Amino acid sequence: MSTIFFATDVHGSEICWKKFISAGKFYNADMIILGGDMTGKALVPFIKDDKGKYKVNFLEEEMLLDEEGKQAMEKNISDRGYYPINLTDDQFDELSQDKEKVEKLFVEEVLKVAERWVAYADEKLAGTGIKCFVCPGNDDMFEIDEVLTTSKTITMAEGKILDLDGYYEMLSSGWSNLTPWDTHRECSEERLAEIIEAMASKVTDFNRCVFNLHAPPYGSGLDEAPELDENLRPKYAGRSLIPVGSYAVRDAIMKYQPPLAMVGHIHEGRGIKRLKKTFVVNPGSSYEQGTLLGAIIEIDKKGISKYILTSG
Repeated sequence: MSTIFFATDVHGSEICWKKFISAGKFYNADMIILGGDMTGKALVPFIKDDKGKYKVNFLEEEMLLDEEGKQAMEKNISDRGYYPINLTDDQFDELSQDKEKVEKLFVEEVLKVAERWVAYADEKLAGTGIKCFVCPGNDDMFEIDEVLTTSKTITMAEGKILDLDGYYEMLSSGWSNLTPWDTHRECSEERLAEIIEAMASKVTDFNRCVFNLHAPPYGSGLDEAPELDENLRPKYAGRSLIPVGSYAVRDAIMKYQPPLAMVGHIHEGRGIKRLKKTFVVNPGSSYEQGTLLGAIIEIDKKGISKYILTSG
């Protein structure tokens, strides 16, 4: 029997990444799997004035902080999935006029944090025997792949069929169906079906295969998100939910019927559903609260023997 800890959509949250790396030991799991979207959403500048104070605007609240307050706020910002940076007034004004420079700086910060996360994982997982698999998601820029491949303890899973425990293997992709946000790894349903099929063609026994696919299956109940208006704002204060998952993922699960499919992408879609004989798990995401949502799954040669959603 093997025990899997699965989480997804940490979106740059420093504390959620640390909890993920610690989850194998904490839950006595043989392997930890991150299903996508490591990357945070935005830069948050700290601007130092001539009196040594730092001005910062975070979540529409403007603050003026001393050095001690700045350090505490930087941690808070990092834990909530954003990237704190230090700028002068002149640098801030310059960046305000140049979107290309902002994008370049954002990429630099993302990769710097990713390198720090890899170093943290290598330090904490070395010698533990806990396997770690990470698959970048639709929000993750392609540059992050190279950082992950430098790790001594993390296996980069995108597009691969990987051995899990000598019995089960895992098929992984972080690509999603099209979203309103024009993210890095999204594509048409037809293309996503081709991506999945290219991996599925290499699977020898689907009864011994786990699917790790970022997008949840359409209409499964694990893919319901707030309906958006033409300005991409939630309708009816977010109370109107509609299915936004992938037909390609649904069709692949229904066709091949693996014992387990692990998905994410839709943070509100937390739950466990059965599609015929396949258990489909979406642990959801509360990264902005610094809470790591996850799922513990025990799997043996007969299939899923135990499963539970976790929050910590």
